[in-house]
Amino acid sequence: MPTTFTVKFDIASDPVEVPSGTMLTDAAQKAGIDINQPCGGQGRCGQCAVQVTSGKVRRRSTMRLTKDDVEQGFALACQTVVEGDVNVVVPPQEKIQEHLASAQVAAEVTVPPGYDFHSDQTIQLVPLTLTPPSMEDQTGDWSRVETALRLETGLEDFEVSLPILQKMPTVLREGEWEVTLILNLFDRPCSDGTAQVIDILPGTVSDEKPLWGVAVDIGTTTVKVMLVDLITGEGKAQAAEFNKQISRGEDVISRIIFASKEDGDEKLRDLVVETINELMSKACRRARTKPSQVYKAVISGNSTMIHLLLKIPTSSIRLAPFITVANTTPLLTAEEVGLNMHPQGVVDCLPGVASYVGADITAGVLSSGMDDTEKVTLFLDVGTNGETVLGSKDWLVTCACSAGPAFEGAGVLHGMRATTGAIDEVWINDETLEASWRVIGGEKPKGLCGSALISLLAEMLMTGIVNKAGNIDPNLDTPRTRNGSHGGEYVVAWADETQIGEDIVLTNVDVDNLIRTKAAIFAGFNVLADSVGIPLEMVEQVLIGGGFGKFINVEKAIQIGLLPDMPWERFQFLGNTSLKGSYLALLDQNARDRIAEIAGKMTYVELSADNRFFDDFTSAMFLPHTNMTLFPSIEERMKSKT
Repeated sequence: MPTTFTVKFDIASDPVEVPSGTMLTDAAQKAGIDINQPCGGQGRCGQCAVQVTSGKVRRRSTMRLTKDDVEQGFALACQTVVEGDVNVVVPPQEKIQEHLASAQVAAEVTVPPGYDFHSDQTIQLVPLTLTPPSMEDQTGDWSRVETALRLETGLEDFEVSLPILQKMPTVLREGEWEVTLILNLFDRPCSDGTAQVIDILPGTVSDEKPLWGVAVDIGTTTVKVMLVDLITGEGKAQAAEFNKQISRGEDVISRIIFASKEDGDEKLRDLVVETINELMSKACRRARTKPSQVYKAVISGNSTMIHLLLKIPTSSIRLAPFITVANTTPLLTAEEVGLNMHPQGVVDCLPGVASYVGADITAGVLSSGMDDTEKVTLFLDVGTNGETVLGSKDWLVTCACSAGPAFEGAGVLHGMRATTGAIDEVWINDETLEASWRVIGGEKPKGLCGSALISLLAEMLMTGIVNKAGNIDPNLDTPRTRNGSHGGEYVVAWADETQIGEDIVLTNVDVDNLIRTKAAIFAGFNVLADSVGIPLEMVEQVLIGGGFGKFINVEKAIQIGLLPDMPWERFQFLGNTSLKGSYLALLDQNARDRIAEIAGKMTYVELSADNRFFDDFTSAMFLPHTNMTLFPSIEERMKSKT
């Protein structure tokens, strides 16, 4: 029999018994404590550090811990196993801030011109008046309904689930043989095909009342839900929160690694389902309806997010040759997925292209109109994966670079997500090198979000605080530049100006992470352009999607080499193109078909197998680039300052 030990956490009411060799994170979960693991339990981030005040443990790794930390009993909970009775102190953790500002998450949508519920929507209301059974007509309830459906719709085949059959006799008699069927037509309305009975309701349900559906965008960082009246096409309520999976990994790779652990895939599935369900409930409350009255959900997200939602193994996405289990999944029911809507409601996960170009990009291409323009267009989703599409209505090529989450605040000493207390814009005086900034919510700052990191790095470059190689000069005539524990650093806000009681700085290590991120993104679209023989200057418009993209300052992004040096009027910020694409597919089967066509015609370029990417990435590891002819406006401005 294995030996068991007692683990007592200071913030838990009762100790727990665990077998020898149990990880402290698992012991904590058993005690009802959720310890954040932003790196997916790889021991890289150091944010799961706890203090073992007594007892025996074995540390597999002490990364991010100093010798003094270990001597004081600190240990990485995700890398430390129990080998005796222990007492553990859990320090206050950085909490995942919720309640994002609506301006940061709302997708602006308008009902597509000419939208017609009866001809465009697959969810249909079919009222039926049935002849009651008698001794002369002993036809069964379902056969009676099925015959009437054929006559009413012209369709031949109908699928019905056991739960619908179980409620059918009560509803038929309660409605005195007048009922309304809610159908999902697998093909376009009024076509020959198969329909699925989603619900049966007593009486005649008027199409003057709302019939509900939801568009969902599962982002690596944020999940967004839009509640839509399928009859009018109007978006009635939106809600967004951080994806609860963040506590198990900041990026997709960390989550794939966590999913490979025992029950890891189930835990990640439960976290994202919980996030979606809470958001649907919130949106339904705002619209004064109930989740049980939602009959259709269309979901977009990157390939890893869709796999994790459906508990499909993700390990092949991370390992060469980097393939998904499926880029297209079948229609599912809410009951199968675990979504809190009508149990037989339709769940449609949109198709992706490859491991790192998923449904968020195919939906984004649709909503941006890129697949319907003759202009040579560059579409960017600036996020963890840096997905890029180049093309027009006639051709599309795409790639994804592992940019990392630096622009989302991860891997940066004082980086944070764009929530209350985050600095979102920075300016530096040319002469005094003093910083001024703007904070979300108007209160004292806690850290720097992505848009601030871009503007700060650009300001530091243009004022000479940092050189082209990304090194901060600690010897300038200002107290804001200095040598710190991470090398050179620039003080953005002094301790007495902040909520955290310490200086908010940008370090040499932070700058290196930011340069790597921007270099990967720039190299990605450069390789795409080269692969089809089109120089970047021939790109007629640059469309930037994603919630973060909406807040990028074009001038500053060009200055650091994140975006190509083009006239500003060529750039368009489209907001959440993924959610918009889900919304369009939710309403119109034609739009849904177009997304499938987009996915089918995209040519995917695997950058890890392309030597050009490494060369371009290396060249872009300077500010803004080693080849300054690519950035003539920046070169001219920098010369004017010398």
